[in-house]
Amino acid sequence: MPGGITESGEPYSPFVGLVYMFNLIVGTGALTMPKAFASAGWVVSISLISFLGFMSYMTTTFVIEAMASTNAQLRWKRREQEEVHDSDSTSEYSDDDVVVRGRSELETKPILSVQRSGGHVDHFDIVERVEMGQMASMFFNKVGVNMFYICIIVYLYGDMAIYAAAVPISLMEMACGNHSCSAGSVKYNDTDPCWGSVTRKDAYRVFLSVFILFLAPFTFFNAQKTKYLQILTSLMRWIAFTMMIILALIRIGKDSGKGRPAVASFSGVPNLFGVCVYSFMCQHSLPSVVTPISDKKRVGTLVLVDYTLILVFYVLLSFTAIFCFDSTLLHDMYTLNFTDNCDVLNIPILRYFLGLFPVFTISTNFPIIAVTLRNNWKTLFFRDGGTYPWVVDRIVFPLITLVPPIIVAFFTNNLESLVGITGAYAGTGIQYIVPACLVYYSRRHLEPTVGRDAINKHRSPFRHTFWVGFVLVWAVSCLMFVTANIILTDTKK
Repeated sequence: MPGGITESGEPYSPFVGLVYMFNLIVGTGALTMPKAFASAGWVVSISLISFLGFMSYMTTTFVIEAMASTNAQLRWKRREQEEVHDSDSTSEYSDDDVVVRGRSELETKPILSVQRSGGHVDHFDIVERVEMGQMASMFFNKVGVNMFYICIIVYLYGDMAIYAAAVPISLMEMACGNHSCSAGSVKYNDTDPCWGSVTRKDAYRVFLSVFILFLAPFTFFNAQKTKYLQILTSLMRWIAFTMMIILALIRIGKDSGKGRPAVASFSGVPNLFGVCVYSFMCQHSLPSVVTPISDKKRVGTLVLVDYTLILVFYVLLSFTAIFCFDSTLLHDMYTLNFTDNCDVLNIPILRYFLGLFPVFTISTNFPIIAVTLRNNWKTLFFRDGGTYPWVVDRIVFPLITLVPPIIVAFFTNNLESLVGITGAYAGTGIQYIVPACLVYYSRRHLEPTVGRDAINKHRSPFRHTFWVGFVLVWAVSCLMFVTANIILTDTKK
């Protein structure tokens, strides 16, 4: 996550990169999308998700272009430093040094000159992984850098609150739900009993406490995602999502679907917007996914293919859901609709697998997001040459990382609202505003160095400045619309 330059990691093929990006984007947000689709209407939903998918694809190409520009800028700065070092160490030189100096004079030519003179080095190659925080530090002023870190910290807080609520909800539903074949038409309240005098809300908080007890300690140390953990969680994700789509299609094919979704309901649009923005989020992790790709000649095509597949996947998952289940009975966590309805799935072990699916996948990601958020806090307050006291470094930062999302999850388990708010505000900043500003300022910084004629092979298809302005105007308009809707909704209440 934001910070400095790191190694690119073990290289992998473009196909593996496509799979990694798919798995990165398709996560928890997809499970909250069916209910958001039902509340907004299917025509409005498919129109909005298609447009937001296009906007996310555009800003993804912006980030990739900025990554290439940053690599070129870093190479140029490194060469300048080497030339200064060489000139300082060769104030007097022999005949042999003349040859060396003649060679170094070629090195002082602009990048464009080297390329035209037959050099084979492509300075826009993405070979060093430069995270968004480092790019912001290079291209933004101090205020811009601080705004970036605040935005990504808020987003990560929302992420943690969503994860902290999703796991206890799944556990509570599995422990307290009526898993008989007649339970599909039952709508539970938080005050309904779970175990004797213990209500469902109490059970949720018990499971939340257990979740925090087991996973919170990782925030005080370092947690690294392993390759095998990625493979396991990815396999479970594919099995679960594919199973849900097929089961819903089978029920619809038998003409047993209970869903009668509205064509359009604009009251559900603000929340759908937030859910869709959250569900297309990948910009903050692109450096980690794109940099290790061994052959980046067609990375733009791969990104387009990925977004197309993801859009089709989301539409298929959500449409089968809203026509399979009664809209009023759709859970915030879509997997739970398969645990209490034997008409759709009557194999107990598979019902428990889907019910507990979020527990396994989300629990493995929570410590990583917590450590990432903690490190972002450290970076935001870091001053050159300074170090943090042990208490601040090991106690204070982990606590300010954990306490806010735990408090939020303790008082609300409304996943649809959590995802909607996180996506609508912090998500808009990370997915739209930051990429647009990065690509705009990276172009301005790079032009004096390489000239206007230099060609960035990874430049966005949306290279005209109009598109940068369009993204920014769209982002501001969305923030105003969502805020106005929230105010009006609260006023009506």
